[in-house]
Amino acid sequence: MKQKIAEKIKAFIYNGGFLFAMCSATDTYDIALAAHQTDICHEVFDGDPIESDFDKKLNFDNALAFQNYQLVLNPYEYEHSSIDRPKGYQISEDEDFFLLFEFSAKWDQIPTILTQNHSRIIKGFMGQTTGFQKQYIKSNSLILGENAALQEARYIHGTLGKGMWSFYSGHDPEDYQHFVYEPKTELSEYPNSPGYRIILNNILFPAAKRKKQKT
Repeated sequence: MKQKIAEKIKAFIYNGGFLFAMCSATDTYDIALAAHQTDICHEVFDGDPIESDFDKKLNFDNALAFQNYQLVLNPYEYEHSSIDRPKGYQISEDEDFFLLFEFSAKWDQIPTILTQNHSRIIKGFMGQTTGFQKQYIKSNSLILGENAALQEARYIHGTLGKGMWSFYSGHDPEDYQHFVYEPKTELSEYPNSPGYRIILNNILFPAAKRKKQKT
């Protein structure tokens, strides 16, 4: 059932829809597409074992953003693949930032809209998927924001058919390490948050209309 939903979302994008996903909604969706003909589900979830040679059967061409990663299939470890920042890598909150790239409004209208912000430097924030390791990002995916020192992207964008998608890592831009059952963040307390502005860009983006360029 979940596989069918993943395929429906892909068809929605292909036919002109726009998908915005954050945190583990990004890599788990892409993994589901790559494994669309392979059982990678541990038996504690579906009652039968993982398919043999599953890693050789992944079809990265069927996915949107990532390729050539290794899956993490231990049901007791909350990690899905090597796409995410390695758990052993330590960085302090005070040193965790990423940079938004600048694009030409004349030639790159959509990336310009998606990165429009009053700050190019954005505070990093953790999540169940904190950052996308750049070596696993497809070459046709556009990196909109990255931490070059960590070699990880935090914000990426791409197209499929008539539609587009954006993936934004991390959980809450104003709560560095949000835990389960913690109280929700009051958005009214952060009216000028650069991190939330990225989310707002993606909410407003579908309403923008392209103008035909003179040739």
